[in-house]
Amino acid sequence: MKEKLIEILEDIKPEVDFAEEKSLVTDGILKSFDILSLISEIEDEFGVEIPVDDVLPENFETIESIIELIGKSK
Repeated sequence: MKEKLIEILEDIKPEVDFAEEKSLVTDGILKSFDILSLISEIEDEFGVEIPVDDVLPENFETIESIIELIGKSK
């Protein structure tokens, strides 16, 4: 799952090395439009629905937090 998530992120922001980044929202790597695109891709790829209540910056801060969000949404 982690590798596929990194692929999705790299499609959205190809100039970023997501395997190395630790603070995606705090460092301004993912902006609100990027997060909306990411949610759409995650829902399509993993067959989940991300509830609006879970669209919080802390849920998109790291690869691990995004994976946890996907797991919660199954």
